[in-house]
Amino acid sequence: MRRLIHRPEAGGAISALLVFAFFAILAGHNGFLSLLGTAYWLDTASELGIIAIPVGMLMIGGEFDLSVGAVVGATSMIVAICSGSYELPGWLGFSLAVVFGAGVGLANGLIVVKTKLPSFIVTLSTMLMVTGSILGVSIGLTGSSSISAIPNDFLGVLVAFKWHEFHISILYWVLFGAAAIYVMERTSFGNWVYATGGNVVTARLAGVPTDRVKVILFILSSLGAVLVGTIETYAFQNGSITLGAQYVFSGIAACVIGGVLLTGGYGSLLGTAFGATTYGIVSLGVFFLGWNADLTELFIGALLLLAVISNNRLRTFALGR
Repeated sequence: MRRLIHRPEAGGAISALLVFAFFAILAGHNGFLSLLGTAYWLDTASELGIIAIPVGMLMIGGEFDLSVGAVVGATSMIVAICSGSYELPGWLGFSLAVVFGAGVGLANGLIVVKTKLPSFIVTLSTMLMVTGSILGVSIGLTGSSSISAIPNDFLGVLVAFKWHEFHISILYWVLFGAAAIYVMERTSFGNWVYATGGNVVTARLAGVPTDRVKVILFILSSLGAVLVGTIETYAFQNGSITLGAQYVFSGIAACVIGGVLLTGGYGSLLGTAFGATTYGIVSLGVFFLGWNADLTELFIGALLLLAVISNNRLRTFALGR
């Protein structure tokens, strides 16, 4: 038990179990425990989880990315403009979105490492610039900020497939999560990420290419947003600049709930998965209880505060202080 508590994902696992038990008891008879109810909260958790995986890696590396929500919205518009307005192949829109997202991540990383400005400020600025520029392009090309987007090629199958309401995003979440956990725990790059977030000066002196690590993490963060933007655009069959607004802080919240420290250098992507699961359970659990949906934010805010307090205490305990 002591060894389990020492794990950085312990707090995230406990929070996920507690909120699941809470809603299972109070809302189980309303359909929360049904196949459909399980599919709903897993779909929500998986889409947030795909965002949270690279965001968690970036936070462990000591940086933040507030622009992921804007990249989700921008991706949605790029894909919708290509496949909806101009009836171009969906893969072309997705490819353009990947290039755009990678460019945003590259710009974020280079600005942060070259100017030494806080990533919070840099990515907040990027978020506003991306939203404004894509909105202007969309209005200029189509006259609208909301465009119908119906899958017209194999890309629709790859990102919009469902089985009994279980979305294919769940599979992507599991695969990408497993790959990211392997990278963070079994490779030199993972060690570099932890070292960079723990003490960037010491890591640099030890030979870690800290600037390169941060730039790569920013690019991965944006690419995760591109995938989610494409999935949601085809799932809803509509492109919207506001599609990713909820991810501005929810990705960070999932990471913190899962045990990632805001100061960097400590955390677990498995814990981040538990954090995303907790968020998905709460989001749909409130619905199945029949309560006001606004109470979801109340639950998440309380969980976030408790997570920060408990994670700090667990880390202090683990370090024997």
